[in-house]
Amino acid sequence: MIRSLDGASILVTGGGSGLGEGMARYFASLGARVTITGRRADKVQAVAESIGPQACAVAGDVTDATDRAAMIAAAVAHGGGLQGLVNNAANMLRGPITELAEAAVLDILNTNVVAGMMLTGLAVPHLARDGGAVLFLGSVHTRRAYPGASTYAASKGAVEVLAKVLAAELGPQRIRVNCVIPGAVPTELNVRAGLYTDAEHIARLKTMLPDHPLGRIGTPGDIAEAAAYLLAADWVTGQSLVVDGGLSLGVSYK
Repeated sequence: MIRSLDGASILVTGGGSGLGEGMARYFASLGARVTITGRRADKVQAVAESIGPQACAVAGDVTDATDRAAMIAAAVAHGGGLQGLVNNAANMLRGPITELAEAAVLDILNTNVVAGMMLTGLAVPHLARDGGAVLFLGSVHTRRAYPGASTYAASKGAVEVLAKVLAAELGPQRIRVNCVIPGAVPTELNVRAGLYTDAEHIARLKTMLPDHPLGRIGTPGDIAEAAAYLLAADWVTGQSLVVDGGLSLGVSYK
């Protein structure tokens, strides 16, 4: 059964831009009451205000235990409960393994993996009341090996396995856990990591077009639609849904 997201309370981390913003906007368009979190108060507030009264913003860092508790409390207060948690907040680190600093690697793993685990644990008592759903955001980096992306790929591989384990663990409480695997989608993540300007990021993604059987790079809306399905599909759990335009098939039309 596909549940309606109309009236559902959904918490989206990292919702101030990129995929998080796209998902928050799409969920709200389906009638959900969305709580958006992010480190930058100005950005999450602007997104929430542009969505309207269905959305509220909570500034905070998912790696901080006090902030995580505040995020859950705000979502429950705004939505009258909690039916969905989207662990989207992430950061990126690129570089040869011989040049990686341990502190930087641990920071990425803490942000991309540990924070989502801890936030999910806090959400369980609320999700269990309504048979809610948890969604993790993976990456096509777990399907195609990109040199220099070892830390990011490792973190995303971890959350993909985590989703399967938690699906088994939380299933008896009627909580479903899944993972969506986005492909090449223009977001601020690479730009924030200092790798490219916005224009360079788009140009780089376009060089990958011949590797996409469907002939285009993705949009946040493509990911949002898949995310909504996984939040609403009542008999789907422990699954990883690849949404990448066929990039992970490994073909090239060059």
